[in-house]
This record gives sequence, C-alpha cells and structure tokens, in this order.
Amino acid sequence: MSTNSKIEWTQTTWNPVTGCTKVSSGCKNCYAERLAKRLKAMGQPNYRNGFTVTTHEHMLNIPYKWKKPRLVFVNSMSDLFHEDVPFEFIQKVFGVMSHADHHIFQVLTKRSERLLETYSELPWPNNIWMGVTVEDESNVHRITHLKDTPAKIKFLSFEPLLEQIQSLDLYGIDWVIVGGESGPQSRTMLEEWVEGIHRNCIAKDIPFFFKQWGGVNKKKNGRLFDGRTWDEMPTINKEV
Repeated sequence: MSTNSKIEWTQTTWNPVTGCTKVSSGCKNCYAERLAKRLKAMGQPNYRNGFTVTTHEHMLNIPYKWKKPRLVFVNSMSDLFHEDVPFEFIQKVFGVMSHADHHIFQVLTKRSERLLETYSELPWPNNIWMGVTVEDESNVHRITHLKDTPAKIKFLSFEPLLEQIQSLDLYGIDWVIVGGESGPQSRTMLEEWVEGIHRNCIAKDIPFFFKQWGGVNKKKNGRLFDGRTWDEMPTINKEV
C-alpha cells in the first residue's frame, strides 16, 4: 500500500516493512500500532499480521511506478532497522532507493545502533536522507550514531518531544523536525522545549520544520510557533 501522505514534511509514504515493537519512551502511544490494528480489521492484506514485523517483497517495485519525483517517507508504519528485518531485505530497500534516484527517500529510525553497525554495507547516494528520532535526553546518543554515517542529508525528528533536550550538538546535522505527540493519552510538549531547539537551529543555520503542537485535537492546536509556520527544508540536490 502506498499513499499520498498527510505528514507535513513529506509527500508520499512507502511501506515495504510493516509492524514494530516499542524501543523507547517515544513509542508509548504509537500511532502506527493503532492504525495497523484498524487496517487489519478492515482486511488490508499487508496488515494481516497486525503490528508484527512483516516484510513485503511485492512493495519493493512501487517507487519505480512513480514517474513524477517526490519526497518519500520510508516505513512510516515500521522501522527499517528493526532487529527482525533481515539485513538482506534492508539492502534490497536501499537498492531500490538508489536506483529510483528521481525521488528523495527519507528514512527515519530509532534503532541507531543497528544503523551504526550496518551503514558501511549500504549505498548512500544523495537522494537518501537519513534521520533518527530523539524524543528525550536519554536518546541523544542516536545523533552521534547518525553523524557517523555517510548520508548526504542527516536529519533529526524531535517527535514526540517529551522533555527539554539540554546536551544538544547539531554540528553536522542538515535538518530538524519538531513535533508534539497527538492522539489519545498524548503527552504535553512545552513551548520552552521547542524554543531551545529552535535557537540552536538558528545559531547553526539549520532548516527548522515545526510539525505540530499535537494533543488530542491536533488540528485545533495547530502548527504556529513564534507566530508563524516553519516549513524549512534542506536544499534538494538530486546529483548522485
């Protein structure tokens, strides 16, 4: 299943892997888990296993069918570097991304340890953007792991942002996304937490994307920060 995405910082999602397991505090109220259960109940074949990690060979050729270049968020319903995804399948996904180089692929993981262990065996053309999620201070180490990769564009997703991030070094980072948690039982994000990250981005001239305040009614809470929307993106370079 592929779709035009409602996620503000991308255009399309592509899910050659579905399902995941909770690895850190940001996973507590996982939107993908809730959605996977609904899709299974609806009879969607890719979610026959619910939220159990499942690879989908038949999804690998989807990006070749998209003729118009687009931003593609890879595995919005999983984590490509999950320990239950065979490394051979990760290599296949990277192979597709490398060959379908008219698209920009945005890969986001919380499993930065596995990324660190495997990046040297993967291709890194300019159209593959690599990011890690950092929801709290205890997961800042993921940034260090990301910096060790040869990805042309390295980005951070502070979503859901759960506390003030004190020890933040953005040197070598190309893009920052910040967002609050949404949905049932969502945890509150404070403005001063966002302000700290934003100041750091300004100081280092890093594009800043504010996704949402979140909450139970995320539409009502909106996307305004400091009186405006922030939709900054890295400069897209398609040379590979």
